[in-house]
Amino acid sequence: MSSSPAFTRRRWLQITGGAPLLPLGTTLGWTSGLFSGQTQAAIGSSVTFSGMSAPTLASPKDMATTCVGSSMSVTFANGKSQDFQLAYQPFFVTGDMVPQLSGGEILAGGYFDIRNQPIMDTTVPGKERQFFSDSPDGTSLLSVPKAKVVGVKGRTVFAVVQFEYTTWAQDGVSPMYGRLPSPIAVLTLDQNPRTGHLSLAKYHNVDTSGVHGLWITCGASLSPWGTHLSSEEYEPNAFTAATDPQFKAFSKNLYGAENAANPYHYGHLPEVTVHPDGTGTIQKHYCLGRISHELVQVMPDQRTVFMGDDATNSGYFVFVADKAKDLSAGTLYVAKVGTGFSIDPNAPAAVLSWISLGWARSSDIEKLANTLKPTDIMEVKTADPADASFTKVVANGKTEWIKLMPGMEKAAAFLETHRYAAFMGASMGFSKMEGTTVNIQDKVAYSALQNCIASMVAGNAANVPGNGVQIPAALNAGAVMALNLKGGLKDTAGQAIHSDWMPADTQALITGEDIKADALGNTAHPDKIANPDNLKFSEKMRTLFIGEDSNQHVNNFVWAYHIDTKKLSRVMSIPAGGEATGLHAVDELNGWTYIMTNFQHAGDWTGIHGNVKATLEPLIKANYKNKFGAAVGYLTASPSQMRLSPA
Repeated sequence: MSSSPAFTRRRWLQITGGAPLLPLGTTLGWTSGLFSGQTQAAIGSSVTFSGMSAPTLASPKDMATTCVGSSMSVTFANGKSQDFQLAYQPFFVTGDMVPQLSGGEILAGGYFDIRNQPIMDTTVPGKERQFFSDSPDGTSLLSVPKAKVVGVKGRTVFAVVQFEYTTWAQDGVSPMYGRLPSPIAVLTLDQNPRTGHLSLAKYHNVDTSGVHGLWITCGASLSPWGTHLSSEEYEPNAFTAATDPQFKAFSKNLYGAENAANPYHYGHLPEVTVHPDGTGTIQKHYCLGRISHELVQVMPDQRTVFMGDDATNSGYFVFVADKAKDLSAGTLYVAKVGTGFSIDPNAPAAVLSWISLGWARSSDIEKLANTLKPTDIMEVKTADPADASFTKVVANGKTEWIKLMPGMEKAAAFLETHRYAAFMGASMGFSKMEGTTVNIQDKVAYSALQNCIASMVAGNAANVPGNGVQIPAALNAGAVMALNLKGGLKDTAGQAIHSDWMPADTQALITGEDIKADALGNTAHPDKIANPDNLKFSEKMRTLFIGEDSNQHVNNFVWAYHIDTKKLSRVMSIPAGGEATGLHAVDELNGWTYIMTNFQHAGDWTGIHGNVKATLEPLIKANYKNKFGAAVGYLTASPSQMRLSPA
């Protein structure tokens, strides 16, 4: 991510029939979960979605809010069926004052420094206020045994929500992307046992001081053992951090000094454990590689972790833990892509082989992070040194020449992972590899490529000839890849990989389509996916949910793609200029099913919004706190007569 103060995240990415408006302050009396868990076992693949049309300027209010005009039909084993009209229910909009777990109120999405003191926005004299995020992201909905929180009238359940960044200071001209430590919160939710309705009861800001604060938390997943697996994407460049305005501002806001933060403390995998009283504690795992962690997926063996790597020149990384339910030690692998790689869904799969980057214990790597300087690990040149002891690599979109210091292989593997993976011959050719998820029944993983450009395109300066990832032409609209999972594999050195859930090949599942700008401004086909980001698979619905982070759709969408029927249905539209985030498909929680989803930075205008900006700007400002707020919530249902089981 660019650190230039003239760039927002969306600007950086540029360079490289709906339902009526739902009042945000309204509690929907008919709100419920989608269907009763008493019938879950009978559902199988008998769930279908009826999609909605993309909103247009004929109804500008639908373009300026969370718009849902879709429905879901469930056919039960006894042949009876039930239809559910979908709608969106927010828990809050960031910037709201909400009930704090410890008493009183707290600012939703508010930022705190290393001493847990509010970080203040002083850019408008006389209107100083605490910074709060306009970009909620990864969300996990979960339950905890023996949970009990004062004020909950129904069942006590929880959601963990992380806040990736805020786009601007309140003066509207000071960019804040990556310059504040990311907050993460545990929400205590009151689940109505009769209707499945979820409402916010308490909010707890997790203390991250023990893990040096959090850096740009993006996608997230729920581990099989019930913890929230967070992320830190776009790991800061340790060789330039001391002069990087973005990292210096991050350090100043977190620690009070521009040179206090250590770049090697960021780019790891944080894990949040929720406790029965509604509090949460956090640890960071340093042994899964220091990469642009996006959204990881733990396989059913509770040891194998497939990771998104949201970077230019990204790669497929897999971590195999030594023990189930314990990510504190294990082996890190990176893929080599075989011949024939394609983003054509009709093309055969390309075989993957796996390079072992080594075994590590998290605590040992953390000690290295605390003590080593980048120049202790390797020497990096940005121009050809004409020295055979250096190896040419392409990492994070830049050509470099690197030389390892003696005995620093492990430090390089786990603290300079992108550079070291390229040094080891991995296929570091993907562009913005985002969310990951798993289809357990079919033993298939899915991985989102937000776009297929630059490092993926043959002849591009960032593309590495012969690394297996070369496509003839760019596809800006991106693709979702499917990867078959197998056991019995060996790494490239001939050593056994102790996992039955390793990706063995990769093949395009579904792609977007670039078009010339239409009348609204879309540069990707509006009835196909564009720039897929969040991915979550529902086993019982046999449905892959896809959330967009698109510079090509005027409104970003959440899609439901049925794996068996191949039907793609638009289920939700995000406010124009915003990004769909926080997807989490929950098949069953106390007998109810939920689809969690948030959005970010509504009204973050780019070139495609020229035809709608003037109309939508005042509406979005009115809906979302002058564009400083964003919603955290879930898709809910409105059947004409709600039943918890078929009649």
